[in-house]
Amino acid sequence: MTFSRVRHVVERSALRGLTGLPGVVQRRVGRPVVRDTQTLADDVRLMLALQRLAREPAVETLPVAQGRRELNRQTALVAGDDQVAEEHDLRVGDLAARLYVPQACQGPGAHPLLLFFHGGGFVYGDLASHDAPCRLLAQEAGVRVLSVDYRLAPEHRFPAAHDDALAAYRWLLEHADEVGADTARLAVGGDSAGGNLAAATALAAAEEGLPLALQLLVYPGTDALRDTESLRLFGDGFYLTQGFIDLAADAYYPQLSEEERRDPRISPVYADLAPAVAARLAPVFLCTAGFDPLRDEGEAYARRLEEAGVAVELRRFEDQIHGFLNMTGAVRSSRAAVVEVAHRLSAGLA
Repeated sequence: MTFSRVRHVVERSALRGLTGLPGVVQRRVGRPVVRDTQTLADDVRLMLALQRLAREPAVETLPVAQGRRELNRQTALVAGDDQVAEEHDLRVGDLAARLYVPQACQGPGAHPLLLFFHGGGFVYGDLASHDAPCRLLAQEAGVRVLSVDYRLAPEHRFPAAHDDALAAYRWLLEHADEVGADTARLAVGGDSAGGNLAAATALAAAEEGLPLALQLLVYPGTDALRDTESLRLFGDGFYLTQGFIDLAADAYYPQLSEEERRDPRISPVYADLAPAVAARLAPVFLCTAGFDPLRDEGEAYARRLEEAGVAVELRRFEDQIHGFLNMTGAVRSSRAAVVEVAHRLSAGLA
């Protein structure tokens, strides 16, 4: 066994042991973290403390290639071990993709399907980094999940990721039979940057009158201007940092002026929600995390959609941090949040 593998096993065991302690014990270890009238979940608090003790490097402080490897290593530490009935690697046009088939959606026919885009600030993340949450979403929701890679910055700048996401959606409509998808029960979704891509894809679908049944937006980035109180409150110490956000912006859209950053392909909150477009927009389940720098912009987008007449369900997981979607194995409170998200997905595509 290699040193890196031994380190992974030791860190994973230590993390699960600490966050798996009974709640009454967790509450006695350290002080509660209260900010903006919210209390951080004890198991999340202990996970962050262990990361600091282990001196886990912040990915944004590393060269990009090394940071990508480090992000995947860190997500693997907190990932769950959920199983699905089938999984298939395939190509969605020019893009790598993975299809997850739960027990409830085996066999021929047309099934509900979520087209999923991973987070990572448009710079990091891939099929591997979000393998665990896709498995859990598929199995708990009873829907097929098609996770699609897209081009990353700084090698590929805006609007490359947006264009890839939209191309993947168009491919899905044309090849629904190949992945067993029911075009009347399609969802687009993603977390963080992936939530941004899903929201922009849904806007394009509404503008063109294309079929879409649900938007599943998990702490999405919706406003590239980022002048929010949540960024000031939670931009340090809660996993997603101001430094990461700045690096992502510099990598993906450094060429854009402040006015150009209002482009709805990167800032959906500024989209023109004309009545004809709003009437065709798919219903939205949008969730945020209480201790997330992106919290306020995600909730602002939910309010904007609701004011335009779009069906929106907004859910804030007050005790969670950005990244909880990936923490399905090591943090019980985060896993419970993801299971709730999966149930909302199931209901939205019923």
